[in-house]
Amino acid sequence: MEQAVPVIYARVGGAERLAWRMRLWAAGIALACLAPLLVAAVLSPNPDGTGSHEALGLARCQFLARTGIPCPSCGMTTSWTWFARGNLAASLYVQPMGTVLAFLAACGVWVGFYVAATGRPVYRLLRVLPGRYLFVPLLGFAIVAWAWKIYIHVHGIDGWK
Repeated sequence: MEQAVPVIYARVGGAERLAWRMRLWAAGIALACLAPLLVAAVLSPNPDGTGSHEALGLARCQFLARTGIPCPSCGMTTSWTWFARGNLAASLYVQPMGTVLAFLAACGVWVGFYVAATGRPVYRLLRVLPGRYLFVPLLGFAIVAWAWKIYIHVHGIDGWK
């Protein structure tokens, strides 16, 4: 008995390309994601685990100053500075959520420039992500990362020496 050969469907014409306005949006998003990574690359990471943002002229964390407990964003800038230097272990240790956000920003740079350069829509890349199911685990991870930051700060093992 002969096996039937499946019919293969192919689109007529070339692949779908985005209009120039959408490509400019993609380039803008890539640049917006690149900016904090470049700032992090210029800053020096604070060995205490917090306070790297003070080199930008920003104030010290008042939540930490008043309560003695780090706020949810304490250590983010320091984590990004370690990430920008390629020290992922230090970045994860200082503030795990900072590492995740820096990684997502780096992905945004690459995807944005890819879309801008090729004109191919991003929805093809987004099919591999779980999409709407990603928010709850990310929020849960942020809470665990904050708990980790509190733990290392309270026990005096904050920072990367």
